[in-house]
Amino acid sequence: MAKAPKTVYQCSECGGTSPKWQGKCPHCGEWNTLQESLAAPESKNARFQSWAADTAQVQDLSQVSAIEVPREPTGIGELDRVLGGGLVGGAVILLGGDPGIGKSTLLLQTVAVMAQSRKVLYVSGEESAQQVALRAQRLGLKSEGVNLLAEIRMEAIQTALKQHEPAVVVIDSIQTMYSDQITSAPGSVSQVRECAAQLTRMAKQMGIAMILVGHVTKDGAIAGPRVLEHMVDTVLYFEGDQHSNYRMIRAIKNRFGAANELGVFAMTEH
Repeated sequence: MAKAPKTVYQCSECGGTSPKWQGKCPHCGEWNTLQESLAAPESKNARFQSWAADTAQVQDLSQVSAIEVPREPTGIGELDRVLGGGLVGGAVILLGGDPGIGKSTLLLQTVAVMAQSRKVLYVSGEESAQQVALRAQRLGLKSEGVNLLAEIRMEAIQTALKQHEPAVVVIDSIQTMYSDQITSAPGSVSQVRECAAQLTRMAKQMGIAMILVGHVTKDGAIAGPRVLEHMVDTVLYFEGDQHSNYRMIRAIKNRFGAANELGVFAMTEH
């Protein structure tokens, strides 16, 4: 008789696991954050992995050349100012905001402008290709050169990145992505953490400027494990009253610029 799949309780804040439910997470101390999920099967080769892999080269800090990182303007002045002057190759940006606030609209405008001078890829996990095309048409954007991929499976997205080698990538959104290596459902703590880690690794290796769209909870924080904000280089929040035409974008973390800038946008027909 087949064994029943083992279940664990995973914290939605820190990602820590516990064999049984508790009111308080034993790892981070948050209350009512443990959620039941299936335990990931242990790799058969995990215990036999060799630690004799290639080691990184140790360098003297005084001998490392400190070169100013070049920036690529997005073409949207308010966004460039919050980013510190533009996008940086290899940087990963997390953009959070309430549903319907305008995250997808802003990023579609951004990639449409940048597509005129560099290779871009827009990965849509929440909307079909037809829905994205309708939005671009409604906004009157020049969609030539904007590569679109409607996909949520991480392995397929990685293949597309290797084949097309874009300079700028938008992932909309990180909570919809899933990896075959994890058994839990898309949006779970383990899936969000693993997918973000894989995308961050590829962005660093290939020098891609990557923007991840993130959902927010009812408390206004980005959904998923807290480690998600530590993985990325920049964390932006897109805020505003949905009954008003004005939106604000602010940085709470920026490794490539100041975190005290504020961008103001007006939501209009175009």
